[in-house]
Amino acid sequence: MQIKIVQGEAVTPHVADLARLRTQVFRAFPYLYEGSEDYEASYLATYARSPESLFVLALDGERIVGASTGVPMPDASGVFQAPFIAAGIAPEKVFYFGESVLLSTYRGRGLGVRFFEEREAYARRLGRFDWCTFCAVERPQDHPLRPADYVPLDAFWGKRGYVHRADLRTMLAWQDIGEENETEKPMSFWLKAAR
Repeated sequence: MQIKIVQGEAVTPHVADLARLRTQVFRAFPYLYEGSEDYEASYLATYARSPESLFVLALDGERIVGASTGVPMPDASGVFQAPFIAAGIAPEKVFYFGESVLLSTYRGRGLGVRFFEEREAYARRLGRFDWCTFCAVERPQDHPLRPADYVPLDAFWGKRGYVHRADLRTMLAWQDIGEENETEKPMSFWLKAAR
């Protein structure tokens, strides 16, 4: 296994592989994403446009099997910035962790921890952020597609020092597996001091 760090437009040669990986991983609960690689490539392009974006790639040989993203909050979509503005937290002081995706056969090897370490270290090196944050989808406990053996990542995130801020919420729309249209899903944020 190899970890490769790329920033901004340097991710361009990897976008097609990342779009495919994201579409595959996000089909699982809790995201249940009926996405397209074209949409994912377009989404990733917003990160590539930010010169201070970060991509942490996990490779098995030449194959990307996992990835994690980050970007200064002012370069993220307004739906991510709005809860912070409403709470009186300046987006300029927040480094936003996008998604972490990892093929299931590579889990349990410490790559999730490494993704957090790399993004936190990068935010510290930039030197102007008070907070690192990410958001997670909220699904009901009795969701019909929730696997019986599903374990939420709350304890993992808590162990990394992140605190759930249920007051910082947004809504994102995507098409669930089996749905004909996009529907909005509630997302809430987790925060950790950046320094």
